[in-house]
Amino acid sequence: MKVDFFKHNIDRRDIAEVGRVLNSIFLTTGKTVAEFEEQFAAYVGARHAVGVTSCTAALHLSLLAHGIGPGDEVITTPMTFCATSNAILHAGATPVFVDAEPETGNMNAELIEKKINRKTRAVIPVHLYGQMCDMKKIRTLSDKYRLTVIEDAAHAIEAERDSVRPGELGDAACFSFYATKNITSGEGGAVATRSGKTADLIKMLRLHGIDKAAIDRYTKLYRHWDMPLLGWKYNMDNIQAALLRGQLQRIGKLWERRNRLWLLYEDAFSPVRRVKTLQTVPGARHARHLFTVLVNGRKRDAILQDLQKKGVGVAVNYRPVHLLEYYRKQFGYRRGDFPVAEDIGRRTISLPLYPRLKKAEAEYVIKSVIDTAGSF
Repeated sequence: MKVDFFKHNIDRRDIAEVGRVLNSIFLTTGKTVAEFEEQFAAYVGARHAVGVTSCTAALHLSLLAHGIGPGDEVITTPMTFCATSNAILHAGATPVFVDAEPETGNMNAELIEKKINRKTRAVIPVHLYGQMCDMKKIRTLSDKYRLTVIEDAAHAIEAERDSVRPGELGDAACFSFYATKNITSGEGGAVATRSGKTADLIKMLRLHGIDKAAIDRYTKLYRHWDMPLLGWKYNMDNIQAALLRGQLQRIGKLWERRNRLWLLYEDAFSPVRRVKTLQTVPGARHARHLFTVLVNGRKRDAILQDLQKKGVGVAVNYRPVHLLEYYRKQFGYRRGDFPVAEDIGRRTISLPLYPRLKKAEAEYVIKSVIDTAGSF
């Protein structure tokens, strides 16, 4: 049997919506983007949402909108995709890492205060695999030191913890619609915020820093535009928004299917000594984005390759950022600096998890993982 690592959830209705946009005059940022932004803000419980080209763009612009740049430090976690810390570097600031929790892989909020100094301006917690960090603790600590909180919620659109959703306690929350995300436009992202001022500033920053978008310039009587700020080219287009709107309407049903598969995996792996799973915080709603298992770190790559030979699509999420070549050379990080993140990064394997995954395919994945882990 061959089981792909991921299959998207785009259906004929979504394709028809894209066709409607393609048959219209306006393809770039316009009415469809505005409709998606309103719909997305309502779903996540934010006052405002701004569509951009990626979660990386969302993080970058959120940092710029909050005045974070050269000379500033931003605390985050090495157990994430490199985009999180790259965005800090793009803003001209310096990433400062704290280690992960061994039970969840999330940023260990207990370690943040030790890294705060006079240069610290912000914290970027990463809601890893779909489970939120301890945002109440992070918000309380950030308020104490007057720090901005920008959430990397790329995995966590549907998540909730302690009755808090992404963006509710942060100054901004950044989301991803990359090809393998729970809803996707191939590439894409969004910023959710409670602040209208922040949203308006990000709308300018996503489009070179000019004060009028194309929809304003060409669908009304022509008005000259100006460029008060130096911005970037990060604006979402109508095609991406058209793909997302229908998926967002179905997001609850898509989550329910992934949740059933998640529980099937958990039940199957819980008695297996050589296969460990990370914990879900009691009472939290996990977005069920990535299901990872931890295996023998010395044998992980061999297990990974054996699963591929069996036809099972797999991935590694993630090798810790501080051990990537650029970060080692630029900042002098070494193995042993963040042992929990390194342990997870050495042992983790992500398994197929998506609504189109059939039960028989999931059972084949389970059998393959148990058989392979037991043979090494």
